[in-house]
Amino acid sequence: MDNVENPTKEKEHINGHLLTSTSISHAIIGKEIMIREVTSKKMLKQFIYLPAVIHKNHFNWVPPIYMDEWGFFDPKKNLSFQSCDTILLLAYRSDKVVGRIMGIIHRKYNALHNENHARFTFFETFDDDEVATALLGAIEDWGREKGMERLVGPLAFSEKDPQGFLIEGFDEPSVIASNCNFPYQVELVEKNAFVKEVDLVVYQIKIPDLIPEFYRKIYERAVSRNPGLQVLEFTSRRAVRPYIYSVLRLLNLTFTEIFGFIPFSEKEMDNFANRYLFLINPRFIKLILNDKKEVVAFVVGMSHIGDGIIAARGKLFPFGIFRILASARKSKQLNLLLGGIDPAYRGIGLDVMMGVKMLESAKALGKTTIDSHLELEDNKKIRAEMEKMGGRVYKRFRIFSKNLK
Repeated sequence: MDNVENPTKEKEHINGHLLTSTSISHAIIGKEIMIREVTSKKMLKQFIYLPAVIHKNHFNWVPPIYMDEWGFFDPKKNLSFQSCDTILLLAYRSDKVVGRIMGIIHRKYNALHNENHARFTFFETFDDDEVATALLGAIEDWGREKGMERLVGPLAFSEKDPQGFLIEGFDEPSVIASNCNFPYQVELVEKNAFVKEVDLVVYQIKIPDLIPEFYRKIYERAVSRNPGLQVLEFTSRRAVRPYIYSVLRLLNLTFTEIFGFIPFSEKEMDNFANRYLFLINPRFIKLILNDKKEVVAFVVGMSHIGDGIIAARGKLFPFGIFRILASARKSKQLNLLLGGIDPAYRGIGLDVMMGVKMLESAKALGKTTIDSHLELEDNKKIRAEMEKMGGRVYKRFRIFSKNLK
């Protein structure tokens, strides 16, 4: 694994060609672009904060929660680094940082899917062909050196991280755990011979004043035919914690065919819960238990908090957390995060049982719309459910790929 804190492994590129730092002069002349591997805390800080400069006048951009970012890029805290080769690169023009990119080779995922793919992610530049080509070229070279046959992205460690470039819905609010990019970023990767790998769609669903009659009848039928099943609802985060492992184990079982998914280890379950649980209103967590008190279905949502993160400038302390939580209370939008049903319990209405309860909670807490989060474009069953409730596609994201041979 290429460690971001290992200064002995520093490499540089000029205009996308991989060179060792001893092979070139540090005095870069004219408009040439220097690509350097992140090898110090100072450089990692530049990597993390560069998007705030690029998106300074981007009305729809939401900064990350920076405390979370520092943990994400720390191999000692983010266990995903253990199964991956990684590299973080910065682009310089006249000693000014003008771009960034991360390369990932997910050895575990490649082995599970019999693939030989590298990934690129966290790709940010100004509208500059030369910088984009240099950064992408550097990751292509790195992937080839590692024996990879294909480069895919934007895709980080798993589908739980932001993935894909936004290609439709640029005027819509940005949602946590999804990318916000300028249209030119799509054009830059396409100019470098990247093509569509897969699209992901996001639905917007209006929350009705009353549950539609057909939906209510499906709910009542599902409840009457499954007397041994119980919908579990929560009012406190403490009450949720005993079920975290059960929910994420079920996620491991149900997400096996999802593009980019890699199963959680138990340590990763703890990290994931600590990353998101404090931001989630427990009323937006619905579980279904069977007669053995086993979790057989779940859905998790959270209030839209983008405005609060903007107000806090991505900082939780000293007062940012209060702005974020206040934003969650005021927000009219509910964002779905995760959901799954045990394969043995599919097709009997559990999705509707949870959906009705989620709609009731959302309505009671003043929400008017739901964001479905990312759904694969060919997931016809889920898409049909969204459209049955009047959902419309209002965002589309695209993951690109390029052959490296």
